[in-house]
Amino acid sequence: MATTGKLTTGLALLVGSLLVFGGPAWSGSKGKKETDETKEAVEMSKTAKVTVEQAIKTAQEKAAGKVIEAELERKHDKIVWEVEIVGADDTVMEVHIDADSGAVIDTEMKGVEKKESTGKGKAKKD
Repeated sequence: MATTGKLTTGLALLVGSLLVFGGPAWSGSKGKKETDETKEAVEMSKTAKVTVEQAIKTAQEKAAGKVIEAELERKHDKIVWEVEIVGADDTVMEVHIDADSGAVIDTEMKGVEKKESTGKGKAKKD
């Protein structure tokens, strides 16, 4: 009986130690990645001449539907707004807009390999 008690106590201490000392290491790496992504987004926003509102308006002129996401990203060797729109047929269209000029670079159906290019950038298969 005393052996079982010592084993249980030892196991509890081991699990507790892992949670106390292991937890910050796991969350720290995730937190650093989020911090780096936030810093990159802030830097990109400083150079973007097109606002998110302007990008959404342009995207809605290109694809009808409801905007579900708009994000500033580095694609096509430049900073672009990626606006995702859900159409009436439940498909999701991504519209990439040059954050400097406001021009539509290309559109793509999310999850589909075929892209439609407007000639302003390279359309590539993922």
